[in-house]
Amino acid sequence: MESALDWHQAKALLEWYVELGVTDAVAEAPIDRYELKPEPPRTPAAPAPVPEGPTPLREVPRTDWVAVAKEHAAGAGSLEALAEAMQAYDGSPLKKGARSFVFSDGNPAARVMIVGEGPGAEEDREGKPFVGPAGRLLDQMFAAIGLNRATPDAQNALYITNVLPYRPPGNRNPTPEEIAMFTPFLLRHIELADPDIIIPMGNIALTALLDRQGITKLRGTWTEVLGKPALPMFHPSYLLRNPISKREAWADLLDIQAKLRAKT
Repeated sequence: MESALDWHQAKALLEWYVELGVTDAVAEAPIDRYELKPEPPRTPAAPAPVPEGPTPLREVPRTDWVAVAKEHAAGAGSLEALAEAMQAYDGSPLKKGARSFVFSDGNPAARVMIVGEGPGAEEDREGKPFVGPAGRLLDQMFAAIGLNRATPDAQNALYITNVLPYRPPGNRNPTPEEIAMFTPFLLRHIELADPDIIIPMGNIALTALLDRQGITKLRGTWTEVLGKPALPMFHPSYLLRNPISKREAWADLLDIQAKLRAKT
């Protein structure tokens, strides 16, 4: 008959087991410690209903920015209000990429209003239309018939604006959509300034004011914009690239001078 272990013997035996690496007690029944517990049964989800036909696409409403421009332009009762309306207009992304808002230069009471295309790099920096080499040539051209943008005398003054108030990236030509967006503002600009003669310079101005192209064919031919006499001319940038065309520009300037004298 085996004798029972006393407390000291049991403790010594337990320490010996631990020293040998035995850390788990042996139960009467074997234990599978790698056994996975069975998952509870899942309730099958109800099948999604099958549509009878194709799912219709939701139409996202698009803003008619030309209509918005017409509304804003019509609500401007002064040149100052028109400038504010144009600056608040968000229809064109050109606004985000331009440095300056270029509205006009010269005397708003002038008898002659020049409409250019859009700001270039120098106009964008200075916030004025027709600066740099093209602007200097423009000033020289009209000074030859006694007109300039700096004089307070309306009889001998010039008033200058552009179709676009913001510079297109890389001085590219504006798109038809961009021209259409800003044309209502331009027409309202002409109504508010009320000049005697309008000078569209270049094809972009022709598109906006006359819905036509071909400045080489149309220059020097009088037409009408909003019931006012208009004479298309070469843009000064074109004349810098093609100096031989300055003789046609000189003929146009003499026509303008004669028209102003006839209307005096």
